[in-house]
Amino acid sequence: MNVKTSTKVKTQVKTLGDAASEAIDKYFRKTVAHEAEVLKDKDAEELHQMRVGMRRLRSAVTGFALVLDLPKQISERKIGKVGRILGTLRDVDVMLETLQNRYYPNLPTDEQEVLDEALLSLLKQRRRALKRVRAVLEHKSYQSLKESIENWVEKPQFRAIEHLPIAEVLPDLLLPQISEFFLHPAWLLGTEYEDGKVKVADDLSESAVEEKLAAEGTILHDLRKQAKRVRYLMNLFGNFYGPSYEGYVEDVKAVQECLGDIQDCEVLGEFLTDFVDRDLKKELPKLAGLLAENRYVAWQKWQVLQNKYLSSEVREALRSTLIHPVVVDGG
Repeated sequence: MNVKTSTKVKTQVKTLGDAASEAIDKYFRKTVAHEAEVLKDKDAEELHQMRVGMRRLRSAVTGFALVLDLPKQISERKIGKVGRILGTLRDVDVMLETLQNRYYPNLPTDEQEVLDEALLSLLKQRRRALKRVRAVLEHKSYQSLKESIENWVEKPQFRAIEHLPIAEVLPDLLLPQISEFFLHPAWLLGTEYEDGKVKVADDLSESAVEEKLAAEGTILHDLRKQAKRVRYLMNLFGNFYGPSYEGYVEDVKAVQECLGDIQDCEVLGEFLTDFVDRDLKKELPKLAGLLAENRYVAWQKWQVLQNKYLSSEVREALRSTLIHPVVVDGG
């Protein structure tokens, strides 16, 4: 008879309430630590880190929603609103950096001249986005949100299930999100159904991929957002699982990143098409070709992960991992 052995960790058994308050405290501190530098606008990395902190704070609030007793001043919606405003500025920064460093040096002079004007337009957008960020961070509603979280962290309030050992309820927290992730229709994009099995069509040409993304690319973007939520939720519980769990977290991160690369190319293409107000392939043929090429590379990376996670064995292995957290020993 095979008996499943569990790793022993010499830490005190944590309750669901302990884990929730620690996560909210951690990501709240991470977020506000970058606030002053974001307002100064000297280093784009500060904005990125604050945005990440805000996203993870939001994930903690949603992930632990069943155990948290939060005042009305603290809500996923309010945190998300601040995060989106930070995100608008961050997205412009990413576009500027990508166009300047990745594409500009590889373009002929005539296309660089067009891009110079596009970059000036983006800089104007950035000034408007920065103004909004400063306005929201200095507004009384954001200050009230911060004060409310600070007060809650000092005296956390929970629902009745707070005393349940975290290791016992982790599968119940994680499996619903993983199930939603696995059942997303984007996993079937670019597949065929043969002999009762789903098969990834790995022989699509670059032009065929372009057509498919133009027709159905929005569902990939939606899966990317789902992957981000799953990744942040899984990151909360890395201490309760072994190396195989970390491998799955890295895979979810890879899904997020390669789908993000596809989305970034789409966003750049849309911005440039609007800017030149005509067919991008005619106005900026070299740049349009580079965007399509990079989309295709990202698509191929996605297909590797798609093929892996359409496997019932891989999905079952992940579920099995989630069902067996590390047994935490108080000794």
